[in-house]
Amino acid sequence: MTDARPGVTPPVALAFGTIGFFALLIAGFGMLSLLTGAEVVAVPGLGPLPGAFAVAFAVIAFVLATWAVVRRPEPGYGGVVLVVVATFLAYLLGLLVGAMFGGIDLARALAAAGAFATSWFAVVLASTALIAGWTAVALVRTRAGRPRWPWEDRAD
Repeated sequence: MTDARPGVTPPVALAFGTIGFFALLIAGFGMLSLLTGAEVVAVPGLGPLPGAFAVAFAVIAFVLATWAVVRRPEPGYGGVVLVVVATFLAYLLGLLVGAMFGGIDLARALAAAGAFATSWFAVVLASTALIAGWTAVALVRTRAGRPRWPWEDRAD
């Protein structure tokens, strides 16, 4: 008897991965900030705009890179490296763009990007992208389906 479940489609895996990425990122940044007493954007006087832009850019990059990986017929786990690198670089770019729109000078914006890139928050960002990207690929590769009760099987 073979099970003909189609599994999780790439768009559904992308949606689950993106929601998981965003939730883990916010929770990870919050917990690390609470435990260490440090701010995610360590340069004073930048305001909330650079951080919001950075997260938005990171989520967009995560979506685009993950979609490039999971839409293939047999997505590979090695493609998750692309997801992590794209998400990390997009976060830094978003920080710079957000600082620019906030009227911050280039030196302070670069200091904020450099401070983030060398902080534990960067590890949280990369780990979150790795976990969520790997999960999206795993959902497509394993041909997982929704949970089913025994009486839902029509074969009996």
